Amino acid sequence: MLIALPIYLQLVLGYNALEAGLSLAPLSLTMFFVALLAGRRAGRRRPASLIRAGFALVVVSMVLLIPLVPQADSGWSLAIPLILAGAGLGLLVSQLNNYTLSPVSDERVGEAAGVNSATGSFGLSFGLAFAGAIMLATLSIAFTQKADSSNVLPASDKQHVADVLEDDAQVMSDDQLKKLLAEEPQEVQEEILSINTDARHLALQVALLLTLMAALIGLFNAFRMTRLPDPAPSGAEAAML
Repeated sequence: MLIALPIYLQLVLGYNALEAGLSLAPLSLTMFFVALLAGRRAGRRRPASLIRAGFALVVVSMVLLIPLVPQADSGWSLAIPLILAGAGLGLLVSQLNNYTLSPVSDERVGEAAGVNSATGSFGLSFGLAFAGAIMLATLSIAFTQKADSSNVLPASDKQHVADVLEDDAQVMSDDQLKKLLAEEPQEVQEEILSINTDARHLALQVALLLTLMAALIGLFNAFRMTRLPDPAPSGAEAAML
């Protein structure tokens, strides 16, 4: 989500960095407030149940968001799925540290907190890189296939598109693409812009599909958690917080 949605907002909808950040505010703000509420008012609710509800909300948000990508005409069109995702992530972050750190003895608090932080940072970096690679690969394949099947583009342009994507596949805004196509006939420009829009939507949907798959795996594991005893708070969790 962190790589797909900003790219969508800036390149597809033409937002600047500030506008893209404001459009993603429903996600971060909801996550912040739900995490506070869940941490303070969980009551007798089992942590495993809250984690399961968190993953379920993320799954629902992705199911709503993926088909919405080609249809949205503003960032506010994504607000409801982002709020649901933020609520789900808020429930998760309020409980998962307890699960991961509760078995650790007090004398190993520093080691546990360090390993937990390093693992989280690695997971975020790996997820960003993997999603970006998948998105670019999908864009290149989809663009090439759509260009080859086009009845408007001449054969020379189809070969040129394939050569360029093979050497340097990248996500470009419509303005950048128009500058590259300035010397092409109008019908060729319109066809390539249309192909790029369709391929870009598909690439972003595939990147979001990775989030859906991760949430489904988490939901499956959350059901397994309900069969385990609830963890007791530990000094390691307090140090991590």
